[in-house]
Amino acid sequence: MPENDSVKFEIQMLYDRLLVELSSEEGERTSGGGIVIPATAQMARRLVWGDVLGVGNHVRNVKVSDRVLFNPEDQLEVEVHGRTYIVLRERDVHALASERTEHGTGLYL
Repeated sequence: MPENDSVKFEIQMLYDRLLVELSSEEGERTSGGGIVIPATAQMARRLVWGDVLGVGNHVRNVKVSDRVLFNPEDQLEVEVHGRTYIVLRERDVHALASERTEHGTGLYL
């Protein structure tokens, strides 16, 4: 079958998988006292936020455009058109930030 560059395939997540892009704010941080902490600084195991771009058909609580909190060591990466994305299982998400407020903590991003 000849290769046709004009054909595009939409990526659809399966089962309980999420497609996540790391939030742009993951990187250099400022402490409460105003000290700049570079992204390369070693810290205790730190969870990170990511933006959900796609969800599989068995995902129950996470929606596209939610922000999810997860352990970056539990991630699988995929590169699409030069950009890196993360693939997670829904069970690997520790928290989510959403406009929906059914079970909130009272904290907001």
